[in-house]
Parts: sequence; structure tokens; C-alpha cells
Amino acid sequence: MIARTLTSVLVWLAVSQIAAAQTVPTREPASAPSTQTPAVPPPVVSGESVDGNWRAPDVGKQRAVASLSSSDTSLDAHRVQPATPAVPVRSGGKDMLPNDQGQIWQQYDISVYTSHIKGTENPEQAIIDWILRETGTEVWFKPPLGLLNVSATTLSVYHTPEMQQVVADVVGRFVNGTQDAHVLGLRVVAVDNPGWRSGFLHRLQPITVQSPGIDAWLLSKEDAALLLADLRRRADFREHSAPNLVYFNGQSQSVTNLRPHVYVRSYHTRMQDNVWMGYDIERGQIQEGFALQVSPLLSQDERTIDAVLKCNVDQVEKLVSVGVDLPGLNGQVQRADIQVPQLVSWRLHERFRWPTSQVLLLSCGVIASPGPDRQTTLGIPNPFARGGSRSDALLFIESLGKASQALVTGSTTTLGNAALQQGARY
Repeated sequence: MIARTLTSVLVWLAVSQIAAAQTVPTREPASAPSTQTPAVPPPVVSGESVDGNWRAPDVGKQRAVASLSSSDTSLDAHRVQPATPAVPVRSGGKDMLPNDQGQIWQQYDISVYTSHIKGTENPEQAIIDWILRETGTEVWFKPPLGLLNVSATTLSVYHTPEMQQVVADVVGRFVNGTQDAHVLGLRVVAVDNPGWRSGFLHRLQPITVQSPGIDAWLLSKEDAALLLADLRRRADFREHSAPNLVYFNGQSQSVTNLRPHVYVRSYHTRMQDNVWMGYDIERGQIQEGFALQVSPLLSQDERTIDAVLKCNVDQVEKLVSVGVDLPGLNGQVQRADIQVPQLVSWRLHERFRWPTSQVLLLSCGVIASPGPDRQTTLGIPNPFARGGSRSDALLFIESLGKASQALVTGSTTTLGNAALQQGARY
């Protein structure tokens, strides 16, 4: 009996020790870092209080992210996610460039051309421009793979042998052609009546033009002089500019004849020390007139010339008045007028090729006059002339040869009030 009782007591003591070991945590030394993740208390439900002396650590807890409504425009910056860079499927040096259609790598020395161009920033860009005009832009951005790069001394090209030949022909006109400055004569005139054609049409050799409404002819320099002399005898003749452009082969030039046309655009409140002081007139301004860009390129033998022409004509045909109500003091309303411009514009962007021994004549049709209205014989504006007149604008273009020869004869004197801008990229 006693032995049975002692056994029961020993069993009870063993069970008690095991239970105590499971409920009391074992404390580790302070110097040993803990490898266990600290316990995180359950989230606090709204309305419950939290003991101010203890705060759950943020370790292991996911931070809340504010939800962005599509209508909240103030948080647009947060919606921008960093882009994941693309992984190239193939990389390496030039030996790994695909040549499935026989592309080859060639470089051209263009220093003989660029070293002669003075006063023009990046003269080598003209070579790129003319290559793109000859080949088109799309051939460099679609199969087969092609590359085109230029520096001040070297042009690098990677393309098919056929395209390399086209590039070589264009580059040859720059590096093997003339390196001297040349003169291009321009003359912009206008006549109100296009009837001048009746007496000279049989002397004009028509050429194809892509722009609608544009007529182009070739005529000898003698016939061009006779035509111009006949036009000057007309009462409706106006000569807007007659500049002679000195250019290097392939480089672009600009001729502008613009004047500001000011009008009343609007009214805005004038305040002084937070006190209303009335209204100020807000004026607008439109540059009226014409702007002509020419990019000429001579052949190696200087017998033909290519030229890309870009002409913009803008004219205020009339100003339409509109009455507006301007609130004043004590509920009063002040009546004023603003002006809405009615514009007439015309654009030309075309490429031509003709012999340097002939004159290129362009007729832009009956369009907005590229210059001011016709003046009286006293040299003052005609008070009876209607604003926004229409006229047949004519452009004469001829090659006058090398600048050194033209300077001897004095034929490079610039006439009219046209502004010249040399070296402008086209």
C-alpha cells in the first residue's frame, strides 16, 4: 500500500515538471543574438485601446498602401512605375551586325569639304541632309539594317552595296566637286493679273511640279531678262526682293521679308494695390510676309544644279472686329472691340534640277501677296488699295557662277529689304 502511494506521488511530480517546462520560456544570454522572429501582437480592431508603454515593432509587418482613385489627379506621380529595361536578344561589336542582304561597312573622308566651310556650325550636316533627300528617310529605319553617322571629318555608312553607291554619288558631289563659294540670284516679284503668260508662254519650257497649283518653267537668261523688263512696265508690278545669295555647295540659305502686323487681341484687368483700375489692351502680333529657304547643290562639273525650295507666305487678309462687354464699377458695362485676324497662307516645298545656263521660273498662282500692297508713284502706300490683296507671285532663280568672279563684276550687291541668313539648316 505504501509502495503504491509513493509511485502515485512520483508520477504526479514528473507530470508537473513537464508542464512547467512547457509554459516557462528559456531565457538566453544577452550577448547572443536571437534567431527567432519576435512575436507580433494581433492587429488592433477599431475601437480597442493599446497600451501606451509598448508598441509592436514594424519588422515583418507589411505597410499599408493608400489606394489611389482614378479621379485623384494629385497622386499621379505615384502611379509612375520604374520601367523594366529590355533585354537585348543579341549584342556585340560590329562583327555581329547582321548582313543577311550583303550589307557592308564603309567610311568616307569628308574633311576636304568641311575644312572649307567657314562661319557655319556643323557643315557636315548638309551631307546627311542631301543623302536623306536622295535615298529617303525610311530606308534607314526598316530592313535591311542600315546605319548612317557623320562627324566633322568622317561619314560612316552601313548598308547594301546598292545603297552604298547612291551615298557615294552624293558624297562625291561634296568632296570631289567645287569647294569655292558660288552665287545664286533670286528675285521675288508679283503682278496682280496673271495675263503676262499670253505673250511669253511660247518661250517657256514647262517642267513637272508635284505641288498643286504651282507652275515651273525653264527659260534662257536672255528671255528671262526680256520677261522681267516687260513685267516692270506693268502698273501692277511689284518687286519684293532681289538678293544674290553667296553659298557653299550644299549649304542652305534663308531669305526673309517679314513685318509685324499688330492687332487688339483682348483686354485684361489692371490692378494697383488690390484696387481695380480699369482694363489694359492686350495686343497680338503676326509676322506678315514671306520666308524662303534654298538649299542648292551643284554637280561635279557645275553644269547642273539641284535646289530644294521651301517658301512660306502669310498675310492678314483682314481683321474681323468683335464687340465684347467689359464689366465696370457699380454694375456698369463698358463696350469694347477686339480683332480676330483672317489669315491667308501659302506653302511650297519642292525640289528642282535644271542646267546652270538657264533660269528657273516659278509661278505660285494667284495667292496672298508676299509683300505690302502696291504704292503710289510718290512711293507712299496707296490709300485706295484693299488689304489682303491677291497677286501672281513669281520667283526667278539663276546660278551666277563663282563668287570670286561675281565680285569682280559687282553682281553680288543685295537689293531690296530682304534679310539674309547664311548657313541655316534646311
